[in-house]
Amino acid sequence: MKACESCSGRAEIGKYHKQVPVWRRAIGLVFVYLPIITLPFVFISAYLTYYHLILIGGRNIKPFSAFLPDRASHRYDLKTQITMDGSFKASLAQSKLYWILNCTWYCPVSVAVFEWHAYMVKIVENWWCPFAHEKKEGYSNGKIDQSFWHIYPEDRVKLNPEDLNNPIWNEEAEAANKTSGSAG
Repeated sequence: MKACESCSGRAEIGKYHKQVPVWRRAIGLVFVYLPIITLPFVFISAYLTYYHLILIGGRNIKPFSAFLPDRASHRYDLKTQITMDGSFKASLAQSKLYWILNCTWYCPVSVAVFEWHAYMVKIVENWWCPFAHEKKEGYSNGKIDQSFWHIYPEDRVKLNPEDLNNPIWNEEAEAANKTSGSAG
């Protein structure tokens, strides 16, 4: 089976989950927790990227905390946490603590560190390589004021006009687009 049969934009899991043998689901559950081993390395990588940006002059870079959901925004606490009923009494799915640790700590922190790291890698890419390609529009959450190639007049003239005037890595282009858009 191909990994992406239709690639409609929505991953399908719920339609097929109950058809998967329990032993495969159990192995899959182990695989979701094994990356905990890598989280320290991802944090280190993210912080190295963060300090790289700071050391080369970066300012107003969102901190890790900007990617974490506010604790008060979580729907459940230990007292109100829902669990799953089941015949297997040792099942973690029946434990409130299991779901709280997963849904309040593991998942949001994991998503946040990867999103923060991806955000900063996009900033690094926009800074050092402000050259368009088919996926570059997806880097717009890592907008910068101007790229490495924009700060040197002798190098600005070498840029393709689309790269020179891309609002993702040139705030002057974004301002010009807003001005021309409001004038019409």
